[in-house]
Amino acid sequence: MSARIIDGRARAAELRAQIATEVGTLKSEHGWVPGLAVVLVGSDPASEVYVRMKGKATAEAGMAGFEHRLPSTVTQAALLDLIARLNADPAVHGILVQLPLPPQIDEAAVIDAIAIAKDVDGFHVQNAGRLATGQAAMVPCTPLGCLMLLRAELGSLEGRDALVIGRSNIVGKPMAQLLIRDSATVTVAHSRSRDLPGLCRRAEIVIAAVGRPRLVQGDWLKPGAVVIDVGVNRTPEGLVGDVDFEAARQVASAITPVPGGVGPMTIACLLANTLTAACRSAGLPEPQGLTA
Repeated sequence: MSARIIDGRARAAELRAQIATEVGTLKSEHGWVPGLAVVLVGSDPASEVYVRMKGKATAEAGMAGFEHRLPSTVTQAALLDLIARLNADPAVHGILVQLPLPPQIDEAAVIDAIAIAKDVDGFHVQNAGRLATGQAAMVPCTPLGCLMLLRAELGSLEGRDALVIGRSNIVGKPMAQLLIRDSATVTVAHSRSRDLPGLCRRAEIVIAAVGRPRLVQGDWLKPGAVVIDVGVNRTPEGLVGDVDFEAARQVASAITPVPGGVGPMTIACLLANTLTAACRSAGLPEPQGLTA
């Protein structure tokens, strides 16, 4: 068996094209332009790359982009003041503060300061609570992208045995909540779980988001499993995921590569969340297929 490669770049391109069409309709019929504000503190090289990619994708979708760059020495008070101004700006429908932040700034305080309606990262505690209780919420972009890839690959997830490896607030926990919403049977594991290989061998769906290069081995997988690899790990051989890709593809039925799998979907889902936020702000119907 050789697994089918789940092409995240192709699916993300389709999603971005749909978003651009919806944005064009908003402009022509309602004079409404969704706006995304991105705040970058300092000059972390990886963050610089992400911000450039997000800015390019925003422009290509026809959205308004507002980029704010602050020095690494900025005070927490100054950053919170900027967020307050963005919260009050009617041209801004989504606010993203690029993480990580310098040590003098409390990340939790910054996330909590973003208006929940503009929290397109889906990190605010109220959005997390809404997701956990089955209410309408802004969903974190990476788990939303994973869910879309799974739905495209498998159709209904109802009753399927899913394993999420990782328990972060950014991926693991919201991913589990999304799978539960789709009526999957969900196990959440992590680096301290006992018999992680045994847990993997029971799962029809494996989502690896623990941040350990090639942690998940091919012989851990149930034959025919669908594997979503969220990990992005820099090694001497280049970028690798949390799954041993070459070994896993001999056992799985479908698998995402690294790079080119989940990453492009994360940026596309950021645009989807911004469009959803803009429609909610204007009291307009939300586009179909862009939310959980």
